[in-house]
Amino acid sequence: MEAIRQRVSEYYGGKVRRHGMTPRGVDWESEPMQRLRFVQLLKLFEDAPGPFSLADLGCGYGAMLPFLDERLPGACARYLGIDCSADMVKRARRLHGTRGDAAFGMDLGALGPADYCVASGVFNVKLDIPEDEWERYAEAVLASMSRHSRRGFAFNMMASWPGAASAPELYRSTPERWVGPCERLGGRVEVLRGYGMREFTLLVRKPPGAPPD
Repeated sequence: MEAIRQRVSEYYGGKVRRHGMTPRGVDWESEPMQRLRFVQLLKLFEDAPGPFSLADLGCGYGAMLPFLDERLPGACARYLGIDCSADMVKRARRLHGTRGDAAFGMDLGALGPADYCVASGVFNVKLDIPEDEWERYAEAVLASMSRHSRRGFAFNMMASWPGAASAPELYRSTPERWVGPCERLGGRVEVLRGYGMREFTLLVRKPPGAPPD
């Protein structure tokens, strides 16, 4: 798993060095697409009973933080940004480091548990890693997200469909492939699709009062 993490770190580090703190720097095509994905993930905690803490896995330069300020002002009491790329974390700290309600690092466990954990796009680019190995890696990441979230977690993936263009460096799947693993982590799964992109989002909510795993 650590070897895959290092490969992913090198890939995204190269992107942000080339394109800077922009959607292209985190491998998104445009800001509207980046924001549309955020909208789906935020549905995980739109009914939160009060201020919450959030761990953003694969945070990049922290683009979700101002989005939260805009869409849910005052709702996120503590934002934890985690990224496997040191280049990303360095830029996130440069951009948001003066905020007392935010922290950034490379280790989810080191920053402590949060009420919710989200991940946008972290499973899309598998490079030349075999699919079965990538899926084991994804399951390990989801287990970590579950362990470090009290109320639930959410993530998105690109969807497979008949006639999809072959791109071996990308990972595509179906929601059905991932519902079972998420249910086994103790959550109630909601599938979001049909929001204008060839992808899906899974929201995994834990029973009220459930501690981190």
